Amino acid sequence: MIVWISFISAILLFLALDLGIFNKTPHEISSKEAGKWTAIWVSLSFIFSGVIYWLYQNNYIANPDQLSPTVASMKYITGYLIELSLSVDNIFVIAIIFSAFKIPKKYQHRVLFWGILGAIIFRGIMIYFGVLIINKFAWTTYIFGTFLVYTAVKMLFTKEEEQFNPKKSLVYRYLRKLTPITTQIDGEHFFVKKRHIKAATPLFVALIVIEVMDVIFALDSVPAILAITSDPFLVFSSNIFAILGLRSMYFFLANMLERFSYLEYSLIAILSFVGLKMLIHDFVTIPEWASLGVIALSLIIGIIVSLRTNK
Repeated sequence: MIVWISFISAILLFLALDLGIFNKTPHEISSKEAGKWTAIWVSLSFIFSGVIYWLYQNNYIANPDQLSPTVASMKYITGYLIELSLSVDNIFVIAIIFSAFKIPKKYQHRVLFWGILGAIIFRGIMIYFGVLIINKFAWTTYIFGTFLVYTAVKMLFTKEEEQFNPKKSLVYRYLRKLTPITTQIDGEHFFVKKRHIKAATPLFVALIVIEVMDVIFALDSVPAILAITSDPFLVFSSNIFAILGLRSMYFFLANMLERFSYLEYSLIAILSFVGLKMLIHDFVTIPEWASLGVIALSLIIGIIVSLRTNK
């Protein structure tokens, strides 16, 4: 419990510093600034595997039946890489949403800040129930595995022209019924008063659509990491580090996403692998180093092929 409270407190403290000090004044995030923060978050994420090792070493000494520190660290890194790779599609969708609602670049960081705060809460809820279901009903592992393989096959045969249109989405149509929406942007405000009526600005609309889309993406990513481990702390911490790094990664990659066109096939390979791993876990035991190797290799090949093809 102390570990959980300390971890969540540290995350909330950073988010408070982020909004209150580092990004107090709305400004356009440059590629250089985004690259610096991306490097910081990726470094912190890998450094945290050392913290995982230390925490689980203490548990392992007290109870040898628990996860060994080496296995726990490898599961955490594997889960983090899965979440990070699946975030790439999320970056595409965020870019489309900002473009559709004409969100100025200097206000995009504020929208993503609140979006990530909401994502942490929703992911936490989904992870809690996901771990609970798998531990209580072991057969649900096969359902998750089948769903991941189905998602991979669907991604493989989905045509590129079938692009997400935020203004035609169900969430946007329902939001229009719930509250008046204005096209007027009033600084970083989510609501404005218009003729004695409080109307939602495009910033609020973009925030809600991003939140809903993140929940939809989590339907893939949470089962994918549950294929690696059902340890709630490993699942939650790897998810949170991937989410926190997503914002800076968006600003770093937003203008060069098309250069990584073959990364989609890496995601298909990763989803297929973790899905099959869940389906055969009762018959074949895949070592942690093998899982980590397959996922890391899939990402590396996708990045190299994309960069060489799109020179």
